[in-house]
Amino acid sequence: MNFEFSEEQLSIRDAIREFAREEIAPDRLEKDESKVFPEHLIQKMGDLGILGVIFPEEYSGAGMGYIEYALVVEEISAVDPSMGLTVAAHNSLGTNHIYSYGNEEQRQRCVPHLTAGKSLAAWALTEPGGGSDAFGLKTTARRDGDDWILNGSKTFITNPNYADYCVVMARTNPEAGKAGISAFIVEKDFPGYKIGVPMNKLGMRASDTAELFFEDCRVPGRNLLGAEGEGYFNALGILDGGRISIAAMCVGIARGAFEQAMRYVQERSAFGKKIHQFQAIKIKLADMATEIDAARLLVMRAAAMKDKGQEVNLESGMAKLFASEMCLRVADEALQIHGGYGYIKEYPIEKFYRDAKLGTIGEGTSEILRMVIARDLVRKYAIDALPAEVS
Repeated sequence: MNFEFSEEQLSIRDAIREFAREEIAPDRLEKDESKVFPEHLIQKMGDLGILGVIFPEEYSGAGMGYIEYALVVEEISAVDPSMGLTVAAHNSLGTNHIYSYGNEEQRQRCVPHLTAGKSLAAWALTEPGGGSDAFGLKTTARRDGDDWILNGSKTFITNPNYADYCVVMARTNPEAGKAGISAFIVEKDFPGYKIGVPMNKLGMRASDTAELFFEDCRVPGRNLLGAEGEGYFNALGILDGGRISIAAMCVGIARGAFEQAMRYVQERSAFGKKIHQFQAIKIKLADMATEIDAARLLVMRAAAMKDKGQEVNLESGMAKLFASEMCLRVADEALQIHGGYGYIKEYPIEKFYRDAKLGTIGEGTSEILRMVIARDLVRKYAIDALPAEVS
């Protein structure tokens, strides 16, 4: 296996790193504290190709793969996880659902608009009281002539206040179970569609997270996304790729926390020497760096498989599970290295510590992912596929 990035990939990484440090970093703490989304960055990210990384150039995308995409998300998240989450939800979920399962008319109408930075995209699955039982959804869509009428609500949705298009899952046939769920493109100006105020969150406070409400919201028939009844199954495919981006986000958060710790240990002195000279600190740094690299390798394996068109449900689940829990451990150790200063908001590590928690919750909790991984392992290691026992 080749563990080296190409010259082009390194160039992309460096360009995004520069953009994040120059355009995002200066006011990241202020935006987080005030819970203000940096709307001015949307068009800038569109111009740089960040909002269309994995989409073909014919749809105004950057025409890159998931390896490049993982690099982009990591670099942005290492500076500001709020924007890493914004980019991940836009690319992997909202825009990708339209591109992957929409017809050509829907693609031409929506995807170039989104990749060019005219607006963000949102993806609405989770409902109040649903949590991990996301597919026990209660939002309904009933036919009315050529249109559909949506009623219900969604929660914990990323980007909706800045999204002209939101992909919404709704139950179109209550008797059909999973096959009774369909997806719709809901446009921001549709009557009966309301977006709540941004939620007051523990972390990633500069990202836009809100509730959605549908009160007899009329959706034209042409906005049915994919065939009726395919919404559940298509959403599963979207989540596979989405978990790669969230895993990359967690690697970025951990790296950002680690870099803050590395800076601090070389500046802070105690007992007459720099604290990086103490054995306890050295052990922490070694463990942190090793875990970050291990998580990145899992992410890149899943990304490489995705680029080859291979099934990645198991690999993306492993990457997201390990990276998200690693991220918590690294952020905790990085804050511990800072001591009391790590508890003060003037130091960026405090923000990384709060931001890290989302990774173990969003796009599949750690508990759900362990069940997904175990299920796939049983399939992979079916008795017939195992070597015979040696007596």
